[in-house]
Amino acid sequence: MIDEALLITELSFKAVRSSGAGGQHVNKVSSKVELSFSILESSALNEVQKERLITKLQPRLTKNQVLLLQCDESRSQHKNKELVISRFLQTIHQGLKVAKKRRPTRVPKSAIKKRLKGKKVTSERKATRRKPNLD
Repeated sequence: MIDEALLITELSFKAVRSSGAGGQHVNKVSSKVELSFSILESSALNEVQKERLITKLQPRLTKNQVLLLQCDESRSQHKNKELVISRFLQTIHQGLKVAKKRRPTRVPKSAIKKRLKGKKVTSERKATRRKPNLD
């Protein structure tokens, strides 16, 4: 379907100082990883795939159709880079997934008969509770 190795080569990474755990060391080390991927400039995707990604990932894209992801879950920059790459590939696969066309279903005749029979039984049960009409 798509060449993941070629996609990964098109990614650009930036290491940023991360917030969170790490003590004094956190102020010196850039462990947070930011990934950016330009959908329009990608050579790994064809035009149909690019259009599908742009429509499905529209809320997550910038004005220039660039997908930005970041990860600061780990204290290790390498671990964060692996995590953000796997998250990127998962996002791309979900964006390229074609949804099945919904086929409307009909209510089965047996279900309609069962519902009407139940209504009739309830009606007869309530009719036996009424006072008899002596007119």
